[in-house]
Amino acid sequence: MKKLLLFTIICFIILPTKVNAQNDGAVAGAVAGGLLAIGAGIAAVKQMEEQAELKATQYILAHHPELSSFSLKTLDFDGKKLKDMSAVSVISYKIQEFTPEDKPVLDGKKQVLLAFTSQGWINQSGINFDKITWYLIDSEEWMRMMVAYVKVSSSEKDEGTLETTLKEGRVVNKGVKIKSKLVIPFFKLHGDMYVVTDYSEDMKLVYNERSLGIFLKATKDLVQMGRGDLIKIHEFLFAEED
Repeated sequence: MKKLLLFTIICFIILPTKVNAQNDGAVAGAVAGGLLAIGAGIAAVKQMEEQAELKATQYILAHHPELSSFSLKTLDFDGKKLKDMSAVSVISYKIQEFTPEDKPVLDGKKQVLLAFTSQGWINQSGINFDKITWYLIDSEEWMRMMVAYVKVSSSEKDEGTLETTLKEGRVVNKGVKIKSKLVIPFFKLHGDMYVVTDYSEDMKLVYNERSLGIFLKATKDLVQMGRGDLIKIHEFLFAEED
């Protein structure tokens, strides 16, 4: 709602103050049309979010019967515009178990479901889930991934040091920071340079300036995760409980 209000205010500020009655009608129609378009875009993104959460829930129910009580929420759709969604290469969902009871508390095991998208995953009908590959990752697996990634991205090779640092800090554009101090700087690369580690039978991790690349062996897709997504996932999995 705040964005809609701001858009309306800006429209009236930049429009000439002296227009005739005919132009007034045209301007009002244009503004109304713009607001309707923005509203339609917001509604479309919301519909896609609901569709994505439903499909993710169906995937968990079909492939992970050990999860009998859980909460599932996307980490990606807040603040996204419709035109930006086609560029999204990974949709991440936070999952947390709980004990079924009246007014339950989310205090169980945390995991992240990663949905890797292939080209054409968004079409006129919404999301084509045949273009998505799923991976469920817990905090231990995520830490192993981050250790492997930082190890290949920097001169620090001691895995114990890396794990301790990552538990206290977070990955940013230039390396790993603890509070405001850069404790593990990343290699400075040009945009066309890549450093690769063969992480598992499913994927390779690729360091390129400003992004974590994940090469999926099954689909041969190279997808990128931005630093903001890495931070959100890391904070969710390792946030201290109150």
